[in-house]
Amino acid sequence: MPQKNGNTGPDPTHYGATSPGSTSQQVEDGEGSVDINGGHGRLHRGLSARQVQMIAIAGTIGTGLFLGTGKSLAEGGPASILICYAIVGFVVYVTLLLLGEMATQYPVAGSFNAYTHRFFSPSYGFALSWNYWFNDAVSVASDLTAAQLVLQFWTVQHSWIVSLVFWVFLVGINAVHVRAYGELEYWLSSLKVVTIIIFIILGILVNVGVNQEHEYIGARYWYIPGAPFVGGFGGFAQVFVTASFAYGGTESLGITAGETKNPSRNMPRVVKFVFWRILLFYLLSILLIGLNVPWDYPNLSNQTTTTSPFTLVFQQAGSTVAASFMNTVILTSVLSAGNHALFAGTRVLYGLSVTSPRQAPTVFSWTSKNGVPIPALLLTSSVGALCFGSSFIGSGKLWGWLQNIVGVSNQIAWFSIGIASWRFRKAWLAQGRSLDELKFRPRWTWPWGPPFVVITVASIIIIQGWSSVIPTFSPVNFVSYYIEIPVMIIMYLAWMLIQHPGRPARTLQPGSSAGPRNPRSSSQTPLFNGSGARSSSRGRGRGSGKTWWYSDIVDIHTVDLYRDEHEEEEVDRMDDGERERRLKEVNFIQRALWRFLDFVA
Repeated sequence: MPQKNGNTGPDPTHYGATSPGSTSQQVEDGEGSVDINGGHGRLHRGLSARQVQMIAIAGTIGTGLFLGTGKSLAEGGPASILICYAIVGFVVYVTLLLLGEMATQYPVAGSFNAYTHRFFSPSYGFALSWNYWFNDAVSVASDLTAAQLVLQFWTVQHSWIVSLVFWVFLVGINAVHVRAYGELEYWLSSLKVVTIIIFIILGILVNVGVNQEHEYIGARYWYIPGAPFVGGFGGFAQVFVTASFAYGGTESLGITAGETKNPSRNMPRVVKFVFWRILLFYLLSILLIGLNVPWDYPNLSNQTTTTSPFTLVFQQAGSTVAASFMNTVILTSVLSAGNHALFAGTRVLYGLSVTSPRQAPTVFSWTSKNGVPIPALLLTSSVGALCFGSSFIGSGKLWGWLQNIVGVSNQIAWFSIGIASWRFRKAWLAQGRSLDELKFRPRWTWPWGPPFVVITVASIIIIQGWSSVIPTFSPVNFVSYYIEIPVMIIMYLAWMLIQHPGRPARTLQPGSSAGPRNPRSSSQTPLFNGSGARSSSRGRGRGSGKTWWYSDIVDIHTVDLYRDEHEEEEVDRMDDGERERRLKEVNFIQRALWRFLDFVA
């Protein structure tokens, strides 16, 4: 039966609600109380709709587009890159709709990791959460390595210094209030969006003859030897992992749901409008790259360096200043992408530390007075030190390996979102709920959406490493393509052993700082608002200690579908009103400029 709103549900305080008797000062932030003195506080809902949209764009339009397209063009050719990026783009769009439905209904910081835990399997959710944290942490290292590649456009001396400077800056900006992060992403993303629009216009002009040779280019580079499909099927297949790396970041929209003002209103808006812009930017840019840059251009992608095709198109326009400007924008996009990855990884690790049972040490649940999980930030940023390995194996090769690892991790995340969405809808219908009750319902993605995502992504994961096996076996490349799969299996089995039915349940005591005070479900592994479910068990003697195997697949008939209902808080309206008042205080020119930039972004 559908759950009623009221005092029969779990306590609405979650994510670090302080225990009884706590003396910490509490303030309202739009959903429950916040410990503003630090300690086991909550994340703050400080991101507006425009900032969340920019976070999605910032997380996707980055090194994968500006640098990864050069690697894809060199390995697969112009036709492969266009087809693969279009396929992956459509898969990610459907995935984003599925995630948006769950994130709007249950806006929590754990995002799809939490939904997989809640609706599919706690052990799988544990493995996925740590896999995605590793994804974000390695992405920081990847972006810092990319900064070295971008700097090589001007000089090859001491390129590691820019990585060190960026590393310190990223930690500093993420250590202050989440609004500072949101504002930085907003303006950096605005710069990237404007630059891509300029690139699209310039790319068309270069192609029709406004270039150094004053010649019409057309599609000539699609007919040079080796093109349009470079490397045959192997070259085509390996572009998938680069495309997956490039599109990675859109799924972190769900992670921002826990810090978004009025997620019921803002998340659907973000999901509906953001991805079409991203898809438009990608496909137009990639088409122009394939038309204007030959796949065999020197230094497009090799062991020591990778040249951005965006910079090459600006060079073709006949201006070294324009090329330097483009490279500078790429450098800022690297900074933005690293900022996004560090933010997302920090929130994933924080979410692991406040679940019940805990999936990460308690220390990572500590937040500053500004609501920033400092210990989680420090551990996530420390993985960025991998970027300094470029001194030993070359920046180009290291970036390629890290790119493969992150790309496969992104694919596992999309695969898992498909599973979680399918289980969520099945549970919703099995318990007699009406689909009209959903806060956001993408009608045309059900029932084919989840199986389409799961089957397509699984197929891509299998075939994309073709070039590492045929014609010759490359152990290092093979590992970079497939290492994530055994790691996921090991983490899954490890958590099943830790939570073995024969062991005492490792759940938090009611009233503790990170768990629900009044869980409604008697689940073995409650998550967030006590939202677990009875897990099925296979084997002899559940709880007797005699079974070596059991299944913790969640029972869709008993999973808790309760949602803590809340209306838009006064603080949200105050923020919107404050912005309008500030606009009225400035003169007409400043106001028009602000609204224009906001519109473009």
